[in-house]
Amino acid sequence: MHEIICPHCRKAFKIDEAGYADIVKQVRDNEFEQQLHERLELAEKDKLNAVKLARSEAGSDMQKAAAAKDTEIQALKAKLSAGEVTMKLAVTEALSEVEKQRDTLARELEQTKRDKQAASELADARLTKELQETAATKDIEIQSLRARLDATQLEQKVAITGAVNAIEKERDELKSGLKHAELEKQLAEQSLKDKYETQIKDRDNAIERLRDMKARLSTKMVGETLEQHCDTEFNRIRTTAFPRAYFEKDNDAQTGSKGDYIFRDQDEAGTEIVSIMFEMKNESDTSATRKKNEDFLKELDKDRTEKGCEYAVLVSLLEPDSELYNAGIVDVFHRYPKMYIVRPQFFLPIITLLRNAAMKSLEYKTELALVKEQNVDITNFENDLDKFKSAFAKNYDLASRKFQTAIDEIDKSINHLQKTKDALLGTDRNLRLANNKAQDVTIKKLTRNNPTMAAKFDEL
Repeated sequence: MHEIICPHCRKAFKIDEAGYADIVKQVRDNEFEQQLHERLELAEKDKLNAVKLARSEAGSDMQKAAAAKDTEIQALKAKLSAGEVTMKLAVTEALSEVEKQRDTLARELEQTKRDKQAASELADARLTKELQETAATKDIEIQSLRARLDATQLEQKVAITGAVNAIEKERDELKSGLKHAELEKQLAEQSLKDKYETQIKDRDNAIERLRDMKARLSTKMVGETLEQHCDTEFNRIRTTAFPRAYFEKDNDAQTGSKGDYIFRDQDEAGTEIVSIMFEMKNESDTSATRKKNEDFLKELDKDRTEKGCEYAVLVSLLEPDSELYNAGIVDVFHRYPKMYIVRPQFFLPIITLLRNAAMKSLEYKTELALVKEQNVDITNFENDLDKFKSAFAKNYDLASRKFQTAIDEIDKSINHLQKTKDALLGTDRNLRLANNKAQDVTIKKLTRNNPTMAAKFDEL
């Protein structure tokens, strides 16, 4: 037995091992909930800072990469344009030189023809032979001039071909540089994409960890049924908290119905302290037709009465969205006497609460008999009992609200991380669209509305 001093009235009262363990557990749970809340706040701040930093770095990297690639592309386009202008100037100069030599040779040929015609008109028969010789000489000169003209045209063609080949080589080099720049741009985009995918994977892992934490704080029923969970939880603390308690399945169906489990506890003298009829209802048990908790209360009250139990408790996962049942322990005394509805996480607290209340009632009854024998006023005793019940109910209500607050904060963290994941996926889609647009750029599209450039490329 432990002696506890009330912080309000400063009156000392004794409490057994189970009650003392329950009070210590409440204090420890409150400290755990406070630490959990603080850690969740720190995790939320770290997550927001990481998201802001990732967005800032991603935006800066994208802007730098885009600016560098745009500068390189503009430089390549300028080189390509300069090469085209150089090619045009070289072709124009070559054509001008050939045309000039052609015109000179044509004038010389015309002058020779005129000289020959004048000589033929003025000459006499005596000079016919000389004129013929002169004509032959002129013919030889004409043939020589024509040969020179052909050689000059051939040289010009060779020079033009060389210039065109040099320009084409430079053009190919510029195209190769442009392809290299596009490849570097693709590699940079792929690097950013991999970075974002890694961040998304980290966020998914964080969401899964928070979901697992929420599951552990609520029901801890991974791979178990509700009845197995309750049986395991009770047997885990049976030796320390309920050494003389009976908690077994109700196998007596002589009256036509039976509950799931019966709890009975007694003191050292064999006197029954409290008895509870339990009914467990899982959501999966009614997957075909959805039912409510109220559908089972009448039958549970009947089983409690027939089996001689003082209390009845429905441990239920039905109506998972109900704020009433999710808030904590719910009494339905207005419908059925001494009946409660609880979630699985309140299975052990309701047993401890009812057992401790019954223990106190048993102790107070014994003390009341002694007080009556000694003619002591019992009014103070009843007031102390009411104060104890009020303080106990207040502490229990605070613990229940803290627990629900922790669950709500975990849900908010999951929602924030899911929004971060959606934002990163949207960035990946925009990068993919930008890459598709860059791949669509070709020489043909660039010269589509420029007939001059299109004609020059056709000639090449």
